[in-house]
Amino acid sequence: MATVSVRYIVDDVDAAIDFYCQRLGFREVMHPAPAFAMLSRGDLRLVLSAPGAGPGGGQAMPDGTLPTPGGWNRFQIEVTDLAATVAELRAHGARFRNDVVVGVGGKQILVEDPSGNLVELFEPTRPEAQLSPGS
Repeated sequence: MATVSVRYIVDDVDAAIDFYCQRLGFREVMHPAPAFAMLSRGDLRLVLSAPGAGPGGGQAMPDGTLPTPGGWNRFQIEVTDLAATVAELRAHGARFRNDVVVGVGGKQILVEDPSGNLVELFEPTRPEAQLSPGS
């Protein structure tokens, strides 16, 4: 059961479902309307909403401003082989904002979903940087 929930505004809910489920290991929990879906991966629930869809997370703000995808906020997915994951995503046309960066705790790269929302792929190189240390 998911314990953390993140909402992403996406231009095309179906394209986002395909990206997250087929490429990043999420499963579809529900898709009751064309402009809304809920996915899960382990303890993460990902809520997808199209801009202007309402009522709900995609509806316009009181001043009329519509939510838009993109930005720099992101969630992180831990992978065991970053190079292989990147190669597979590139083979399926995924867009990256950078090249692999090596930091003090691991290697990472930023991949965009079909709407430009970021997902950080992270391969820990130190046990204490793992989501489940010692595994």
